[in-house]
Amino acid sequence: MIINAQIQIRIANWLIDGEALHTVREIVFVNEQHVPVELEWDDLDDGCIHVLALSDEKPIGTARLQLNGHIGRMAVLKDWRNKGVGSAMLQRLLIEIRHRKIRQAALNAQIKAVGFYNQFGFQVEGDEFMDAGIPHVRMVLEI
Repeated sequence: MIINAQIQIRIANWLIDGEALHTVREIVFVNEQHVPVELEWDDLDDGCIHVLALSDEKPIGTARLQLNGHIGRMAVLKDWRNKGVGSAMLQRLLIEIRHRKIRQAALNAQIKAVGFYNQFGFQVEGDEFMDAGIPHVRMVLEI
């Protein structure tokens, strides 16, 4: 998927593209948002579907989809935010969810991102909670 001449969104392979995926998440979550490194890295990445956003072959965004429909680890480098990268990655994951006939997409959204996910039909489910010191809510989308 190409959103303009500069930006490409594609399904990534953790074994092949892991360094690029890791770099974006490290910059956004660990360095910028101060998520403890031991909370950022888990044993789920190898079994997930990942999307990678690239500009001139350089990684600028990533997100992952667990096979149960849970979307997570959505990150866009600061200079690329509000330029359609996050929207394109989420749209690509929703295509994958529909293709796999998953009935419900879910995610844990940072409070500041709730409006972004609402645009795609996600609805808040439950109360606010803290994750890595950041306020979140669970959001779901019936497919």
